[in-house]
Amino acid sequence: MLVFILRRFILLLLTMVLVSVAVFVIAESSPGNIAKNVLGAFITPEQEASFLKQNGFDKSMATRYLHWVAGNDWIASDNIGLPLKKLTTDKGFEEWWAVKEDGSLLRWKVDGDNLIAIEKAADGSEDSKKEYPDNGRWKEIEGGKHEFWGVDRGNHAVRWVKGDSEKVWVFVMGSGWMESTGGPKEYIPLKKGFFRGDPGVSFRTGRPVAKSLYVRLRNSVVLAATAFAIVMPLALFLGMIAGLREGSLKDRFLSIGGMMFSVVPEFATGIFLTLIFSMWLGWLPGASVLGDAAPWEKPMMLVLPVLTLTLIELGYVLRITRSSMVEVMKSPYIRTAFLKGLPYRQVVFKHAVRNALIAPITVIMLHVNWLLGGIVIVEVVFGYPGLGAYLLESALYKDFNALEAGAMIMVTVAVGTQLVADIIYTFLNPRIRYA
Repeated sequence: MLVFILRRFILLLLTMVLVSVAVFVIAESSPGNIAKNVLGAFITPEQEASFLKQNGFDKSMATRYLHWVAGNDWIASDNIGLPLKKLTTDKGFEEWWAVKEDGSLLRWKVDGDNLIAIEKAADGSEDSKKEYPDNGRWKEIEGGKHEFWGVDRGNHAVRWVKGDSEKVWVFVMGSGWMESTGGPKEYIPLKKGFFRGDPGVSFRTGRPVAKSLYVRLRNSVVLAATAFAIVMPLALFLGMIAGLREGSLKDRFLSIGGMMFSVVPEFATGIFLTLIFSMWLGWLPGASVLGDAAPWEKPMMLVLPVLTLTLIELGYVLRITRSSMVEVMKSPYIRTAFLKGLPYRQVVFKHAVRNALIAPITVIMLHVNWLLGGIVIVEVVFGYPGLGAYLLESALYKDFNALEAGAMIMVTVAVGTQLVADIIYTFLNPRIRYA
């Protein structure tokens, strides 16, 4: 058993690596222009080139993939010669700084041919900030020029070359994107990487993707877990009743009802429930407006989304359980048990149920992943701020960092639930052996 779990875990890690490559390539190759989404549809070619360079899109796809997975702060730290530190401001934005030997924090800017250091205390307090010339950090390179690697005010590790600066387009609060001189020759947009919990900053919101993903994932987990806790036991119970009473009125009622609910599209079910319980009866809110609150702080906002998911999932799992139960009850070993004179209840609960649950467990584990990411339609219908809606918004905006990180979260859930399903099989049916 332990060997099997270890082997499956290694296989899942390999799957994660291969899928991460696929997710990255598909996202990066998809149609659309992130520069136009951020800067506007009427940007000039110079503005577009400057934006792409500042965000690392001028580098090869292999390099971008490495930076996305493993980060690039360690590369930037070697270039700069100082360790790097990431801070989070009171407004939720991230700032990267170089750390001096005494623990104080440094950033730099260029004013003409002068290198200006921006320094503040190790605690990051704004009142300790000061600026001073730091020209001693220029290093001579070939051709008699001087260069310097440092951290700029836009969270990039950058390479300046004295007297050979470029024009760049930078975002100025209140004024939009403005042209500026003194631009670096090379940029490394700093991030720790997905596997270290930092997939970067969202192009759409300007905030760390990891924090946005945490909130959206938390909301989706609450919604999915609530629906899961209601629908799965109920569907298994009703499915077993229908399977044990094959051909009866009860079986036909449950089978037809389950089919009816499972084939109705999610958006139709959601709109129908909203029309009844919100518009006509006025019992429940028609939209899940959470704001900054957690879902459990506004439980009434969950009722309609959970009810929609319950009706959709109930019919599907019920019918799978019913079919599995019917098949098991017709098995030779069940007939043998009855011929031996075993009580009906003992045959059902000791011999039939455990084997009949194998197929539904497979479906349930697959639907855990669907409940987290595939409920995008339900989340959009009710305005629920979950992971599915977040992925949709990121895909439409071509927000690479958010889209790739969200997709990998879904892949992690998918492969993890399959491992859990394989382990559960061995408890349901001891005859299963994994060589």
